[in-house]
Parts: sequence; C-alpha cells; structure tokens
Amino acid sequence: MLYSANLIFLALGLAAGASATIHVTGVRIPLEQRNCLTKTDGTFDHDKAIKQLVKTHNKYRQNLINIERRVGLPDGATIRPRASVPASLGKRQKESLTDEEDDTLWVGSISIGTPPQPFVVDFDTGSSDFWVPSTLCTSAPCSGKHKYNPAASSTSKKIGGNSYPVGTTGSGPVYSDVVTVAGIKVTGQYFTALSTVSADFASDPFDGILGMAFPVAGSLDGPPYFTTALKEGVVLNNVFSFKLASTGSELYLGGSDAALYTGSLEYHTIDTSTGFWQPTGAKAIVNGVTVVSGFETIIDTATTTMYGPPIAVQTFYSAVNGSQVYDSASGYYSYPCSSPPTVAFSWGGKSWTVSSANFNLGETTPGSGQCVGTLVGQNLGLGNNVWLLGDSFLKNVYTAFSFAQNAVGFATLA
Repeated sequence: MLYSANLIFLALGLAAGASATIHVTGVRIPLEQRNCLTKTDGTFDHDKAIKQLVKTHNKYRQNLINIERRVGLPDGATIRPRASVPASLGKRQKESLTDEEDDTLWVGSISIGTPPQPFVVDFDTGSSDFWVPSTLCTSAPCSGKHKYNPAASSTSKKIGGNSYPVGTTGSGPVYSDVVTVAGIKVTGQYFTALSTVSADFASDPFDGILGMAFPVAGSLDGPPYFTTALKEGVVLNNVFSFKLASTGSELYLGGSDAALYTGSLEYHTIDTSTGFWQPTGAKAIVNGVTVVSGFETIIDTATTTMYGPPIAVQTFYSAVNGSQVYDSASGYYSYPCSSPPTVAFSWGGKSWTVSSANFNLGETTPGSGQCVGTLVGQNLGLGNNVWLLGDSFLKNVYTAFSFAQNAVGFATLA
C-alpha cells in the first residue's frame, strides 16, 4: 500500500528522536484525508456505508464490553450482537479491493521501537486501544502494511497473552515499547501487535489505530498514548485538538493551534462515567428550531457519519421538508437536494452548524433529486439518549479535548 508523502513536522523544530526528557507545549501533526461515502458521480455509496455501519457497531460493542468488565455499563447501555456485512455485499466488495479506501479518515505517521519503525495510524477519539500488525501476520490482508518486529527493537517487551482490541476482529500479543508521535516520545507504551486480522483490513488505508479516549474503554491494562505522555511529563498541556477538513487537517498534541480557529474555545463538560468524550445537554436544530434536546453526544474522529437513536432521528427528519426513508433497515433518510435543511447542534452556548455539503452523502441515484443525509438512525447499544457525532460534524468546527476540564471544546474555523 502506498502512503502519503506527508511527514510529521514539529511546531518547535524538535527532531523525531527527541529525548523523552524534553517537555513540549504543543506539536502539530498533519493528517491525510481519505475518500468519503460519495461516489465520483455524486451518488451515495450505499455498499461502503453499510460496511462502515458494521464497523461502527462492532467498535462500540467492544468498547462497551471493556467498560462493563472494568466498571459496569453506563445507564441505558446494552451490548448488542456482533454485526456482519451481508453476504451479497461481501461478494461485491471482494470484486474491487482496489476501491476499498472507503471511509473518510484522517491518518498520520508515528513510530514504534528502537530504532524507530514507521506506521500510519488513524487517531481515534472514539476508542482507547492502540494496535498495529506484527511480522507474525503473514496473511494476505497484512500485505503492504507496515508491521511491528519486536526482535528488531531493543526496547521491546512482551507483556502478556493475546488481546482483542477495539477496531478490529483480529488479535495478537501485548507489547510495551517506545512510541514517538511528532517528537513526543513515551516509554513503556502498551499496544497490541496483531498476528491475525480480518479480511477487510486489506482495504483499510492505515496500519493501525491509536485510541485517544479514556483508559476505562480500552482492552489493555496500560493507558492510551496521550495519557502516557501526560503521566511521563513529556506534554505539559493536557489538551489535544483536531482540525478535520479537505485541506490543512491537523492533530495538535499539547494544546490547541490558535492559527486554525477564531475566537475562543467553547468547552462543554463530558459525562465522565462512560469512558468517552461525551458532552451532555445537546440540542439538534433544524432550520433554526430545536427538534430534539437533552441528549449526550460522543465525539468520534474515526467515524465518518453521525448516528442517533432511531426514534430521535425519525423526529429529526420529520422536521425536514420532503424527507423520506431511504433504507429503513440501516436508518438512512433522504431529502430534496435542492432544499437542504440547515442543521446545527448546541450544548447550551453557540449553535454549531453542519454545512449542507457536509450533511449530504450524495444522491440516491443519478438525477433523483433526493440526497442521503449523514445523520443515521441506529441502535449502537449506547442508550436511548446518546448520539454519536463523527466527521460530518467535526469538519465544521475546531475541536479540543481537555483532560484537565473533562470537557470538549469547539471553536469557529479560521
């Protein structure tokens, strides 16, 4: 697999191998955008959307299994059965693997080990696990991926038996090693080195996942990377931030990049019982009118679309003139392309608008005049009062995640 030539650059001019004793106030990590759920002819890619839906179901299923094991399920949450791609869809997907860079993802470069071994990962605020494939993975889906070789790292240490991390159906042993992201080096970082992976890993445009949620949602006994960086004191500011856009996308570790937003960050307290970045007291607004209120929202940088409980999403679309059910089983709706709704979310302060372009996943069929909306009605097991806001929302705002305040902040993009 070919990767972008984009390389990590450092705001403070730090070298990639900087010592862990150096304390930094913040570094920028440029992120590469991948393809979306709209085909080149402007129509909605239903097959890819279903595949993404299955991944999201299974991701949060495993998250909830981890949380139940550690502290018990959050109020209203249930562990749903594992989802699977319909057999007929799987056959069509196997016919064109080269076109399987399906989700809108923003990926960046990291290194593991001594000397450093390079990887391209998806930075995921919706999970806490960290995994990459290992040299033990010799199956076809691992072909073309960067693989972790513990024997080639002088700082590698095997921790224990197999782990089944969030974001994959594969498994592998747990290691600890040096991990460097944009010059921020941590030691003894736990991660899973996959020896087995699922077939669809071949089409993923990354080597692995680096989770950035809270430890309670993880399958490992060690903290996630950024938590480790805070613990070891190599990052002084316990905030990380994202800009996700068609150009200039960036993850900023150790604060926020003021050049990328205007005004101040508007922070909202999260529900700390869940393990997720989950602000409370949200409202969904259609054409200036609040249609659903008082719900919680998981902010997830590794999910393309937005999901809400089916009844709440039905209420949302009932306020959209000309809306129709497009796929009742999967929870997709359409609306007239010529008159898109004005959609926004608020947590008690400013209303943050989702642009019509970001709300639109494409026409149902060429020339139909009906466009598929990015808000999907699905029961992910998170509870009847929890929505999941992915990149369709995040592309409209600058977003900061603060451990100090236990809050998520939004600001207007510059």
